[in-house]
Amino acid sequence: MNEYKVTTRNENETLEVAQNFESDKFPNMVICLSGDLGSGKTVFTKGFAHAMGIEGITSPTFNIVKEYNGELSLYHMDMYRLEGNIDNIGVDDYYSKGGVVIIEWADMIEDYLPKERLDIKFKVVDENTRLMIIKPHGEKYENLCEGVL
Repeated sequence: MNEYKVTTRNENETLEVAQNFESDKFPNMVICLSGDLGSGKTVFTKGFAHAMGIEGITSPTFNIVKEYNGELSLYHMDMYRLEGNIDNIGVDDYYSKGGVVIIEWADMIEDYLPKERLDIKFKVVDENTRLMIIKPHGEKYENLCEGVL
C-alpha cells in the first residue's frame, strides 16, 4: 500500500490540498482525519467543503454528525467526545448515502471504518507547518491519490 507525504507551510496550502481532493470526489467517498488538536483537520474539511460550495463549517464536536448539502451531501463527523462508543449512532449508514463522509478523530473508531477509505494523519511540524501522511485503502483511493498528489 502506498503512502504519500505532503508538507503544507500554511493554512492556505492545507486548504489547497483539500480542494484538489474535492475536485476528484465521488459518491460514498470516506476521508478519515487524525492528528492532534489544532493540527489542521477542520481546516482540511473547510477547504473540501468550500470547493463543494459549502460554507460555515465548524468543528462538529458537540453534534457528532453535521450534514451539509452541496453538489453531493457532506457528512462531517467528529469522534473526539465518543471515546470509541458509537454503537447508537449508525455511523456506517452514512458510508452508503451517496455523499462524502469526512471523519475527524477517525482513529478513535478504527473498528467501524470502511475497508476502502482515505486516511490522512496530520502532524504538527511547527506553528504553521504540517505534515500530512496520506494512505489510500482500495483501488479508487489509490487512483485518487495518484491523480491528485
